[in-house]
Amino acid sequence: MKTDDKKIKALVFDLGGVLIDLDLEKCRKAFADNLSFKDADSFLDASHQKGIYSELEEGLITPEEFRRIILKSSAPGSTDGDVDRSVWALLTRMDSYKPELLSELGKDYDLYLLSNNNPISMEKSRRIFSESGYPLDTLFKRLFLSYEMKMQKPSEKMFRTVVEEIGCPAGSILFIDDSAANVEAAEKVGMNAVLYVQGTDLAKVLKNRLEELEQC
Repeated sequence: MKTDDKKIKALVFDLGGVLIDLDLEKCRKAFADNLSFKDADSFLDASHQKGIYSELEEGLITPEEFRRIILKSSAPGSTDGDVDRSVWALLTRMDSYKPELLSELGKDYDLYLLSNNNPISMEKSRRIFSESGYPLDTLFKRLFLSYEMKMQKPSEKMFRTVVEEIGCPAGSILFIDDSAANVEAAEKVGMNAVLYVQGTDLAKVLKNRLEELEQC
């Protein structure tokens, strides 16, 4: 018989690659076109950002410091706005069904966001959700953001902190992420997890995983 500790009570979503689609090539092109910045590969990565972008996501440098570093290697006359627009190019679109799906799921589960992110990207993320008619901050009980927590996935400490802050057993939480390393880290602390592939049907992925867990 399923114990209450095993019943799923909370869903924790990654943002980029799960709710909002990411396009690394478009972002690289934006840095080149907007800024004549040729070294975006030094910090852009398909799984986890690195270098100064990673430092921005972990809250080790401010957006102002990030912009200043980028502008030093950019074309004369480039602006802070050019940097922001280049960062925003990573975030492309959100499938129209996803915010409504979250709203419906919120009737049965506590919803949380857990994202390696930064203040510049969060500005566009909030705009994308607002334009859908479902403001980001109204859909989730809490946002766990790397730059505020000063740690990043797949840090075990980050996942343990999230479980502690949510306040229910790890086994009653389902985590959804597009990174295998992050999924594995969540499972190590006792969370249930599912690997999502960008472009697939999130509703179907969740339905199948939740049904599997109900049968355990």
